[in-house]
Amino acid sequence: MIVTTPGLGEYISGVILYDETIRQTKKDGTPFVKVIADAGIIPGIKVDTGAKAMAGHPGEKITEGLDGLRERLKDYFQMGARFAKWRAVISMGDAIPSRGCVEANAQALARYAALCQEAGLVPSSSRKCSWKANILLNGAAR
Repeated sequence: MIVTTPGLGEYISGVILYDETIRQTKKDGTPFVKVIADAGIIPGIKVDTGAKAMAGHPGEKITEGLDGLRERLKDYFQMGARFAKWRAVISMGDAIPSRGCVEANAQALARYAALCQEAGLVPSSSRKCSWKANILLNGAAR
């Protein structure tokens, strides 16, 4: 198990766990989160449930996972998580991203961040900009 590697905390300052992983224990019953924290590593949790097709916006995505997030964040904090991660996916191409997609993802990120702070967790977000081939080829041709 990598979390029990001696000296791991000298090289890693934080780790992002999934719901399944944050609930796991060593054979002796010690929670992984405790092992991680004892090594000087800050445990975090991925809380979004993935990017899905955005209704009414062909080719665009919205990240889901806000339903029930307040309760999940409270649980994760009690388990030992100290930050949470949310990933937004924005597709770039001809006529996208639309204003609606950008605003919907920005609103989701803002709600996520506020709920994290309410629960005592530091919000961390990442963006994935997915470039469509046409926009790259058109730009290179200019």
